[in-house]
Amino acid sequence: MHDKISDLVLKTIQESDEPLETKEIQEKIITQIRGVTRTKIFYRLNLLRGEGLIKGKFVGPGKGVWIWWAENNLLKNEQKRGENDNSS
Repeated sequence: MHDKISDLVLKTIQESDEPLETKEIQEKIITQIRGVTRTKIFYRLNLLRGEGLIKGKFVGPGKGVWIWWAENNLLKNEQKRGENDNSS
């Protein structure tokens, strides 16, 4: 199931240079979709993770937080950093 929320969630994660917490994703999306709830975003995040489009991990003690990332983006950023380090 892909809808506007899923598309924005995926785009937000793919454009990020680092993993994002659920709250950070919500803050970016709420400016574009009025009235979207954390529950709706979290549901879409888990669907996208189930489809293998993003990665997610629960971190921290107690309630903790979820972090989300697109593996390809992190690999590209690591390669860029390596290239920049080699050119110095």
